[in-house]
Amino acid sequence: MSGMDRAMPEAAQNLAAEPPDWQRTLWVMVGIQFVMTLGFTILSPILPLFLPELGVRTPAAVDVWTGVLNGITSLVAAFLSPLWGRLSDRHGRKLMLLRSSFAIALFTALMGVAQTVWQMLAFRILMGAFAGFSAAAITLVASQVPERRLGFALGWLSTGQLVGGLAGPIVGGLVADLSGSYRVPFFFAATLAAAAMLLAWALVAERFAPPPPGQRRGSAFAGLRALAGASGVLPLFVVLLFAQFGVRTVQPVVTLYVQALAGNVPNLATLGGIAFSVTGLADVIASPFLGKRSDRLGYRRVLLISLLGAALFSAPQAFAPGYWVFVAERFGVGLFIGGILPTGNALVGRLVPAADRGLVYGLTASATFLGNSLGPLTGGLVAATIGLRFVFLVTAALLLVNLAWVWAAVPRSVDAMTD
Repeated sequence: MSGMDRAMPEAAQNLAAEPPDWQRTLWVMVGIQFVMTLGFTILSPILPLFLPELGVRTPAAVDVWTGVLNGITSLVAAFLSPLWGRLSDRHGRKLMLLRSSFAIALFTALMGVAQTVWQMLAFRILMGAFAGFSAAAITLVASQVPERRLGFALGWLSTGQLVGGLAGPIVGGLVADLSGSYRVPFFFAATLAAAAMLLAWALVAERFAPPPPGQRRGSAFAGLRALAGASGVLPLFVVLLFAQFGVRTVQPVVTLYVQALAGNVPNLATLGGIAFSVTGLADVIASPFLGKRSDRLGYRRVLLISLLGAALFSAPQAFAPGYWVFVAERFGVGLFIGGILPTGNALVGRLVPAADRGLVYGLTASATFLGNSLGPLTGGLVAATIGLRFVFLVTAALLLVNLAWVWAAVPRSVDAMTD
């Protein structure tokens, strides 16, 4: 029998072993990820405007509380995501998805009735403790799609999140302006989260077999051992942390940098919004493309290309001669940033057993949450101490360090899995 004759039955066996209806599960989850991210980011432009109703009066206090309230949810989630990840390995990923959606809907609605800033802080902390939707979504999709399509699937899941993140602030502003209330967007966002929970309950199918009692590993120490024991996973934890850290570092300074380039023009807010959104638009274009290519070219290779491209487009932003050049460079960054998170998560899926993916994706979610919390703080400190332009140089340096780390620490054998 020739090699081709042997390969054909093997290919047929692989196709037969693929989870049924995995494409339907994927596209439903992309839609749910869009709805959840839309609901979550609706609150971004509303929060600082809502604070005076909670008793925060001075501009300085509003700035401080906005930073605290934006960062605290991700910070709390960073420490509790591994717990929810381990529970998903024991009891099913769909159950964790429903739990997370319910928690987000409940605590977002409670924020809408908060009377003091301390109540708002408590609800943000509780949402961080019980939420973790993105990690649950990634784990569910990674456990239901064929191994050979991980990059493709996680690229599209990332696209749903990115599009929701682009649309959310615009929808939040429109809802607030049309209703004349800063409380209504909270209830609107809670309704979206509840709708996503119902969609997940009705439409998402999961094939899940709980591990035998003797094989259950329950503690956080067991999780750390699983992370360290899977070759290449610990480096990827660092990759995801610093990738998200680098992306979020520039966020506090983009509008201020636009002001420095364009001056005090009447449409400054619009120009700042364009500079923000163009990166997300490029992410939307690039994520599915890079995710699909990573299934063929190799996840490690595409991750290295993405890190290099993001660094090469980040550094010139510090020397942009004008606004539109800056926007073009922001678009270039987005084209490559869009490949980092889905490719990194696909690598994690290849490097760990399916039974441990909930835990390990919970741990990698902690990395992205920490990046979300620490990145803006660092960017603000760098801008305040040595200047706005240096934030972009620091970001480029972090991406290059990340590239060197992947090159040295992530095994080349991973790419052989896709060859």
